[in-house]
Amino acid sequence: MNQLHRRSFLVSTGAAALALTAAGCGATSTPTSTSADAAPKQGGRLRAAFAGGGTNETLDPHLANLFVDAARAKAIFDKLADFGPDLAAVPRLAENWEPNPALDAWTVKLRKASFHDGRPVTAEDVLYSYRRIADPKRAFRAKASLEPLDLTASRALDATTIEFRLKRPYAEFPNVLAAFGAYIVPKDADDFTEPVGSGPFRFVSFKPGTSLLVKRNPDYWEGAPHLDALEILVANEESARVSALLGGQADYAHELNPATARAHEAKGQIDIVRLRNSAMQGFVMKTDRAPFDDKRVRQAFFLIADRKELVDGALSGAGEIGNDVFGKGCQYYPASLPQRAQDLERAKALLREAGAENLTVTLDTSPVAAGFVEAAGIFKEQAAKAGVSVEVKVGNKDTYWKDILDAGTFASYRSGAMPIESHISQRLLTKSTTNATHWKRPDFDDLYTQAQSARDPAARTALYERMQRRLHDEGGFLIWGFADWIVATAPKVRGVAADAPANTLDWARFDKLWLA
Repeated sequence: MNQLHRRSFLVSTGAAALALTAAGCGATSTPTSTSADAAPKQGGRLRAAFAGGGTNETLDPHLANLFVDAARAKAIFDKLADFGPDLAAVPRLAENWEPNPALDAWTVKLRKASFHDGRPVTAEDVLYSYRRIADPKRAFRAKASLEPLDLTASRALDATTIEFRLKRPYAEFPNVLAAFGAYIVPKDADDFTEPVGSGPFRFVSFKPGTSLLVKRNPDYWEGAPHLDALEILVANEESARVSALLGGQADYAHELNPATARAHEAKGQIDIVRLRNSAMQGFVMKTDRAPFDDKRVRQAFFLIADRKELVDGALSGAGEIGNDVFGKGCQYYPASLPQRAQDLERAKALLREAGAENLTVTLDTSPVAAGFVEAAGIFKEQAAKAGVSVEVKVGNKDTYWKDILDAGTFASYRSGAMPIESHISQRLLTKSTTNATHWKRPDFDDLYTQAQSARDPAARTALYERMQRRLHDEGGFLIWGFADWIVATAPKVRGVAADAPANTLDWARFDKLWLA
């Protein structure tokens, strides 16, 4: 492997944004030459440039945290399920799943698949993987997603069948199987210097902070990749990724900002793929402390926002307006809700009713995510028109997410791809661990419990709509927009999915790409 040609753009300073902070649901894309316009061709090596995590990087899939970690993990390993474009779980290593009548036990049947060393993937491998993730002594990201499982009572019924016992009824159990980082590894695997998985590519070599090289797995259960080899390179700066693409040192560049995309679009040197509405953008209001403990103040802030101005100014127009409900285009999204528009007079009236005229609030923000500081400045100007003084406080990007979880009252926020059920369970229940709005309502918790006990999908959908209508009316998330997610490729690259938000099945599906 010749590494000399990469030295000019491989950068290993700093960490990339968290993989779960930049994607959403229901993305679409304008057609590009990356679309499947001819029969796939066999062969070649594709080089993909991502922001990385430095010399401490690992190939342990249960430690995946960044986008580059997820891309490497899905090249080598498989999960039991993954998320489709609408964030509904679709089978992968699991051929099917079936609940008992009470929804507190699920039987999962494995498809016929093998690890790279020829061993079959078995129920014992699955149970080992999940118990490893759930180990209280380890800090694996998927641990929270596996919380509903009773892994002590769960068991292998035979070599290819697992009975998962749950701590409570859970209608959305397939989301556990598709959880970020919930990869299946061989029983007793704990050293991943030369990892063995069941994924589409086999390990060749790895230099942390620099590159991973993998080769085609001819025995992959879903069919061998078109590529002979895949090389995932680290280039932390966006300019470095674009330069590598323009210079022929990379074929795929992950995560471009809108201005860069516009500068290169339609020039013929590279192709831009826009995954529409992929990243939720907004503000969080702490519902348990003044002034936002009064729902009229929260409602006033919903009406202060000029959503189009925020999208145009903070996202350079690369997105569309939001409606204060998470997961646009996802399964269970309440599309029938009327679109909220700016209404400064009604906002002023609500503030007067709440005794909050001439209100002053601090808006915490940070350059931790694209558009955060810009959106804060725009909202400050919008709020002034309603008589609200917003003081923008720019915080440390290294500690921002931890800082805003419990401190402050009003903050910039962004979220990535997850099912609406996961958004609710992780952020909006009384005991949720990442409840940045401090929304704690026992009756709301009860609606969620009812939804998880409902076998009938229509009944469950109706319960989700009730929860979301309430959040739309008085919740703490002011969701003003959904940003595009942008990748770029060399013109010779084919097969890039146009409807795959990050962290979903078809995002970074390098086994489905080919070189023309």
